[in-house]
Amino acid sequence: MAAGEAGGIRPPSSAWDLLEGAGISSSSSVTIVSPQAAAAFLGNLFQRPNFSRTEPRETGGCSSGQLKQGSAALAPRRGWVFPGLDQRLAAAPALVSVAPPARPYAAAAKTAKKGSRKTKQEETKKKKVTRRWPLMSKPVDDVYLTWYYERPSYDVEEAVGMLKKFQELDFTNPKQYVYINVFLDMALQKKKKVDPFASTVLLPYRFTDEMNKVLVFTENEQEAEIARENGAAVVGGVELIKWILEDEIQVDFYVAVPAIMPKLIPLRSKLKRKYPSTKKNSLGHDIPKMLQLFREGLEYMVEGERLIKTRIARLDMPTEQIVANLKTVIHDICTFKPLTYGPFVQKLVIRSSTSEGLLLNLDGLLPQVEKEEEEKNAEDDEEKHVQEPVST
Repeated sequence: MAAGEAGGIRPPSSAWDLLEGAGISSSSSVTIVSPQAAAAFLGNLFQRPNFSRTEPRETGGCSSGQLKQGSAALAPRRGWVFPGLDQRLAAAPALVSVAPPARPYAAAAKTAKKGSRKTKQEETKKKKVTRRWPLMSKPVDDVYLTWYYERPSYDVEEAVGMLKKFQELDFTNPKQYVYINVFLDMALQKKKKVDPFASTVLLPYRFTDEMNKVLVFTENEQEAEIARENGAAVVGGVELIKWILEDEIQVDFYVAVPAIMPKLIPLRSKLKRKYPSTKKNSLGHDIPKMLQLFREGLEYMVEGERLIKTRIARLDMPTEQIVANLKTVIHDICTFKPLTYGPFVQKLVIRSSTSEGLLLNLDGLLPQVEKEEEEKNAEDDEEKHVQEPVST
C-alpha cells in the first residue's frame, strides 16, 4: 500500500479534484480559453506525478482569487504538494477564470436608414475634393494636353471649313450630314422652367429629298381637293378617327382646319404632341402653307432637360447655305423663351457624321435684345409725353 493510501488520502484522480482542492466546486462558473490550451496545461501538470505527504497548513487552503493570480498552490487543502505547480500556474494564468459568464444577449445596434441625412453628410465629407488648377487660355505648341487648356471656340464659317478639311484628310463620305448640339438654359423666374418642347422649321436650303407624310382633317370637299393637290398623304374627316386609334393609319404629322376640331377630341391622348394646335402651326385655314411646312420642314425636340440634337445640312453644300440653315434653326429655338430672361442658348457645338465636335462662338448667331429694349424705351417715352398734358 502506498504512503498516501495508508493515511486514507488518495492523490487527485481528475482535474475536478485539483479544482476542488482550490476551493472551486463543479457548480462554479469556470471559463476555459480553449480545449487545446487546457489539455496542454493538464498534461504538463501530470507529467511528474510524484506527490509528497505534508502536514496541513494553518492557512486552510487558498481562495479562487489567489488561483486566478497564479500565486497559490492547490494542494494545501488536501495535504498534497505538487512540485513546480506555482511556476506552471504563473506561466498560464489566463487558462482558468472564475469570472461570471458574459451576457448571452445584448441590445441590437440600430442600423442607419439608407436615405438618412447623416449618412449623406458623412459620404460627402469622406469624398476627397480634387484640386483643379486654373486652365490656360491658348496652347503654344501644336501638340498639347487638352485638359490643361480651355476648349477653343470658332466662328461658324471657320468651323464649317474645318469640317470640310477633316473630311478630305480622312477620306470619308463628302455627302455626310452636319449636326448641331444645342445646350439650353431652361430657367425662368424663381423656380419656373421652360417646358421641353418640339417644333418644325422650314429651312431655306433643303438637304434631303425625303418628304414627310401628312394627314389633313377636313370635311369640306374644296379644302380636301386643295390638300390632295398639295401632296397630303391622307385626307378625311371623322371616319379616320377609328382607323387612327386602331393604328391602321400612321403618318408623320397631322393637320386640321378649325371647324372639325371639336370632333377630334378622342384623338388627343393618342396623338399627344402631334395633336393639331395653333402653337405648332398645324391648325389653320391655309392648308397649302401647312402642308409645305410639315412635308419639307425639319423637326427637332428637347432631349432630356436641355439638349437639342438635330441635323441641319450636308457637308458638300456651300458654306453659306450651311450657315443659313444653322441660323434659321437657332432663331426658331430662341422663340420659346423671352429674350428678357437672358440668352436661351448656352453652348453650341457643330460636327459631321465622322468628325469631332467644334465649339462655336455665339456672337452674331443669337437674336439681339438691344433693339427690343430700344423700342420699348421709345414706347415708354411716347406714353410719358402723352400723359404729361393730361395730368396738367
